[in-house]
Amino acid sequence: MSDVLTATGINLTVVLPELVLVGFAMLVMMADIFGGGEQSPIRRGLPWLAMIGLGAALLACISIWSNPIATFQGAATLDNFALGVKLVVLIAAALAILLSVSYIPGINNQTGEYYTLLLLCSAAMMVMGSATDLMVVFLALEAFSLALYILTSINRNNPRSSEAGMKYFLLGAFASAFFAYGAALVYGATGSTQYQIIAAALVGGTGQLALLYPGIAMLIVGFGFKVSLVPFHMWTPDVYQGAPTPVTAFMSVGTKAAAFAAFIRVFLSALPAQHETWAGILAILAVITMTVGNFAALRQLSLKRMLAYSSIAHAGYILVGLTGGTATAASSAIFYLFSYAFMNIGAFAVIIMLEKAGEDDALQNRAVGIGKRFPMLALVMAIFMFSLTGIPPLAGFFGKLFVFKAAVDGGYAWLAVIAMLNSAVAAYYYLRVTVAMYFEEPTSESAETQRGWRTLNVGLAVAAIFTIAIGLYPGLWTGLFQGGIAAFGG
Repeated sequence: MSDVLTATGINLTVVLPELVLVGFAMLVMMADIFGGGEQSPIRRGLPWLAMIGLGAALLACISIWSNPIATFQGAATLDNFALGVKLVVLIAAALAILLSVSYIPGINNQTGEYYTLLLLCSAAMMVMGSATDLMVVFLALEAFSLALYILTSINRNNPRSSEAGMKYFLLGAFASAFFAYGAALVYGATGSTQYQIIAAALVGGTGQLALLYPGIAMLIVGFGFKVSLVPFHMWTPDVYQGAPTPVTAFMSVGTKAAAFAAFIRVFLSALPAQHETWAGILAILAVITMTVGNFAALRQLSLKRMLAYSSIAHAGYILVGLTGGTATAASSAIFYLFSYAFMNIGAFAVIIMLEKAGEDDALQNRAVGIGKRFPMLALVMAIFMFSLTGIPPLAGFFGKLFVFKAAVDGGYAWLAVIAMLNSAVAAYYYLRVTVAMYFEEPTSESAETQRGWRTLNVGLAVAAIFTIAIGLYPGLWTGLFQGGIAAFGG
């Protein structure tokens, strides 16, 4: 049997973590159907069954980390870059479950569907990191997007959640059409949708540039929507604010990791010969995205909308590293997303603590004076705000350092300088929250009670500990992602 698998180029090890998640998603679904009433032990244990699935997928990743498999019929590959993406998505999903255990039953009693969709969405996101064929990327993109549309609107009692789901669906369909058309044009230009063949055709001079350049432009639009690049960012603030906060936390990291993974692999593996063409476009988008994201965040009163615009700016920072087109761009981007997962999801966990019952958002005035009322909560929020700002020795500092260095190595030092200036602007709205917590007196709008959900506290603790640990020992974590993209010679 193994000879047959080798002869046909199929190796299921390449997609083993995804298969594990799909299997556990089915188990969660069956347990939900046959588990009895809402208060039965089986139904109450659904989040932990989903967590076991994530743990099993993580073990599958660890078991193959030192000996990655090359390819799955040219449609997917397994290298340190792909494994890094899988790790980031698994972390985001696990933290989202910790945030969801007590939150989701309060807005929707169909928890089985929620955790099933979360696992299936994670599996599709992980495929994005391994895909080496534009058609596989498109299928994975649609699979995780459909799941996110439903998760975004899962709070049926909140009109804002339904509106966010509808907006996300309509604009997502629009972006998918651009991606599909772009993939078709690249196929027409090179005769293939597989990255290796596309790259060979362009290096050999057989590609039709009249079709290729419009195809590249449309791929940038499709990816730009998913990673929230300006001017394709219009969905982000409304969807982040309207979705249940655990979903927003998961989406803010998982979507970026998956879409940037495909973005990076397409441009560094399939289109390196056209670097001079697309690098200038990405540099302009990076500058606009960072600037618009940061200056829009300055004006926000909602903490979720502030973090939404902040996430747009962070997409610009990652794009700064990608613009250089160097072999280190991939590994630096994954390290950035790895760090971002803990500090950003941790910040959303604090927002859950500050929300009033029945609301899916918290205004910044809810944080005023909590340094006196809830000192530990204020402390972890300060850690997340400092890290998102990029203050050493926290994780966010080294994340920015590595992507900016990748830009400098690629000859885009001026872009790194603009990124640093944008980080200085971002410091204002991040530190404004910290100042409000510690140096302003509580008001009638300040949070008066703190949700005592044990799993939420665990999620907060894990996020805070890793935000500090990654910053104190960055070399311990960068080794996980070294090796870059195999097809790029990383």
